Amino acid sequence: MKKKERRPEELGSQWLNAMCEVLKGGVLAGVTTILALLVCAVLVSVGVMPVDAMYGAVLGVCVLGGLAGGIYAVRRVEGRSLLAGLGVGSVLFLLLLTAGLIAYQGASIANGGAGILCACLCGGAIPGLLARKPKKKRRR
Repeated sequence: MKKKERRPEELGSQWLNAMCEVLKGGVLAGVTTILALLVCAVLVSVGVMPVDAMYGAVLGVCVLGGLAGGIYAVRRVEGRSLLAGLGVGSVLFLLLLTAGLIAYQGASIANGGAGILCACLCGGAIPGLLARKPKKKRRR
């Protein structure tokens, strides 16, 4: 049987669609993260959660946001699910970094940025790892 060859235009279009879905997943992850951080801020204001636990909550919220956006992107992108999930985590980190730069006019990796980067990437990679299709078994 002859395999169907793809045209270069189709491959470029498929790549562009995948990048758009990764960006949409990153925006969904950013919105989820911001809303969850708002809930955490309210819990701190009410006194339910101590201020010392806020850094751990931020890391957990980054993982949660990466999961939400990663699930969306992995379902929409065919193939290369791990790359789509990591892309969502990267977009989420860049959104958070941009928001930090706008709010504080300066950002440093030493102020917890490395932990947030790891949390975002792990949150995006988890759906990518879980969505892998099993390998087809060979027939003898």
